[in-house]
Amino acid sequence: MNLYLVALLPPEPIRSEVWALKQEVHQRTGSRNAISLPAHITLVPPLRQPPAFDAAAAAALRAFAATQSACAIGLENFAWFQRRTLYVHVSRPAAVQELHNALYQWCATRLPVVPAPTRPFVPHVTLATRDLPPDMTAALHAEFQRRTYIASAIWHELVLFRHDGRNWQPRETLHLPFGIPTPE
Repeated sequence: MNLYLVALLPPEPIRSEVWALKQEVHQRTGSRNAISLPAHITLVPPLRQPPAFDAAAAAALRAFAATQSACAIGLENFAWFQRRTLYVHVSRPAAVQELHNALYQWCATRLPVVPAPTRPFVPHVTLATRDLPPDMTAALHAEFQRRTYIASAIWHELVLFRHDGRNWQPRETLHLPFGIPTPE
């Protein structure tokens, strides 16, 4: 069984700016989990599937991407999930929430092995997660409350990743069209 996830990646310069923030936190804390992927918003969290999923998911995502539009997304400042995950806050989430909902509706009929979400979707761009040293989180929390980051762009890169046992590798990269989507 392989591990897969689907993510929406930001364009430059956001991608590089957020990557630099991830690297900064990694270098200061030793946290490694978040640096295994480029800056992204996870649409389908990691799921284990047999190797045949690779081709089926790629085909389903190609068809899905043709029916969607790129997303206008705003990022503003930082937030935490339970002092275990530091992330960049998505300040304009409507477009990515619509994309997320559409993707799961698509998967329900065209890729039913993808389970329906069990938790509310909170779009975010992770900087560090779960492996932050507990003795460093209070200082990081205070620092990132004072720091600011603001960016907005049209995000259009949809990527299927597969974990190779060491790293996440892109298996299919799709570009959502700008403008009005084509009918299903």
